[in-house]
Amino acid sequence: MSNPLARRALASLVLLAGCGPAWQPSTFDYPTVTMSAEERAVGYRPLFDGASLFGWRIYHGTGTGGWKVEKGIIERGTGGGDLVTTETFGNFDLRLEWKVAPGGNSGIIYRIDDSGDATYMTGPEMQVLDDERHLDGKSRLTAAGAVYGLYPAPEGVVKRAGEWNAARIVVNGNHVEHWLNGKRIAQYELGSAEWAQKVAASKFNDWKGYGKFPRGRIGLQDHGDQVSFRNIRIRVLP
Repeated sequence: MSNPLARRALASLVLLAGCGPAWQPSTFDYPTVTMSAEERAVGYRPLFDGASLFGWRIYHGTGTGGWKVEKGIIERGTGGGDLVTTETFGNFDLRLEWKVAPGGNSGIIYRIDDSGDATYMTGPEMQVLDDERHLDGKSRLTAAGAVYGLYPAPEGVVKRAGEWNAARIVVNGNHVEHWLNGKRIAQYELGSAEWAQKVAASKFNDWKGYGKFPRGRIGLQDHGDQVSFRNIRIRVLP
């Protein structure tokens, strides 16, 4: 297929059809999504085509709300709810970059089930935050990179507001890892005694489906602040 636009359109259709693992990313052109040769070799593929929001929609909706794409970047525009993938994932290795405006707050939520009224009622969250200015930055449990409200993130890893951070979330069975700027900053076992104890002592205890689903959507949180995401790619794990 010699037409780049046709190739991109076909890639979007494949993504919408949920045929992720069979999709070979080297077949298509994604000039604004950067993947190394090593990432391609082990099976990473773009989760964002760098030009549109094909494969994404508002949670419990059909459109993309106020989210927009500018120069290869997904940005929260005028709001409109959390943006989630149309595809669901069980075990995966997700990599992306994010930045927030001064005082900004957002999150990357995963294994989201459609049964919740909000994404965070079923899916654990990797916090996205300006630690320096936002009140959540005063607690390591709600600081950038933390498993929100449950497992803390260390100080000195996140970059200042307006700078890009490299995030990675690995979910393999019940084992989950949060990475930020090349460092593993949190890990946990879903369903473990420690996990159950932490959830029981948190607000998540009121949401009986929280962290219970073996697969679900990946979401970008609309917390009312300006936030940007780019270079979103994923490797589906066995």
